[in-house]
Amino acid sequence: RGFLSVRGSHTLERFVNQVGRDVTDPKQKITVLQRALVRKLADDPSDALVDSEGGLRIAALGSGSDYSPFLQHLGIPSLNLSYSGESSGGSYHSCYDSFDHYSRFGDPDFEYGVTLAKTTGRLTLRAANAEVLPFDFTNLARTVATYVEEIIQLADSMRESTVRLNRNIREGNLKAAANPAQTYVPPAPLSPVPFLNFSPLQNAVAQLQESARLYRKTLDSVLSGQLSNSIREELNRLLMQTERLLTSEKGLPGLPWYTHLIYAPGLYTGYGVKTLPAVREAIEQRQWQEVDPQTNRTAAAIKSLAEQIARATQVLKRAGFSGY
Repeated sequence: RGFLSVRGSHTLERFVNQVGRDVTDPKQKITVLQRALVRKLADDPSDALVDSEGGLRIAALGSGSDYSPFLQHLGIPSLNLSYSGESSGGSYHSCYDSFDHYSRFGDPDFEYGVTLAKTTGRLTLRAANAEVLPFDFTNLARTVATYVEEIIQLADSMRESTVRLNRNIREGNLKAAANPAQTYVPPAPLSPVPFLNFSPLQNAVAQLQESARLYRKTLDSVLSGQLSNSIREELNRLLMQTERLLTSEKGLPGLPWYTHLIYAPGLYTGYGVKTLPAVREAIEQRQWQEVDPQTNRTAAAIKSLAEQIARATQVLKRAGFSGY
């Protein structure tokens, strides 16, 4: 009971927002998208949770539910949706996880169960009946660019903290600050954090952003047009493969079943998500020799996606719509 929460593939972010504008919250009588945005902005007054079109930015998926084999193993775009925030928690995996508890405390009027069905029902029917698969890549490109910025900042902050820690060890500050009544063994110095080359990722993301921009512009120009069956089928075949290009058959280091190079559960986080997992965890685990290979592998996947999007744009242009 409460607010729409969505995690999943960012190729579906725009699609989710379109549906969220068409479902009404049963209590507040505004759209579920409006209510979710109001809650997000109340928690964080910045606009970090709102996209440039006034839509909700969805979160990334880790693992732990039915979507895992589809997204993380096979590279099939997936979503996880719920309504929550106003019902009592704590019943999950307990004897109180019952129909009686749900009908008394969870959603007594069964209104949010209906609202969830209206949301997922619209998503399912619109996806099934869409002439062109409802994928948008501009939101994905923006999100992946954010992930790249995060790992650059991660490396920089680790470098600075390593310098501070090693200086404190070398100068005896940690030992001097310790309780003299207790045995204290100072930690060993950490290896310095090298300056890492993230330019392959940055270049691949720039290519993805441009391909995504041109695809959306071209597609928007054909929405009122009529695509032939052959063009539509060719376009959808290309689009259907896009997310799969972000996977690697050899899987992630230490997690070979998980093949997605953008979203995965962390090696030590249980269900918790790690974005750009191969690169991020190589940095976090100070496996410096692995950073370049994983950076190049992830960048190659992003570049392959950008090239596939460009091919889809060319199919649309062959239909007689330039997008300009």
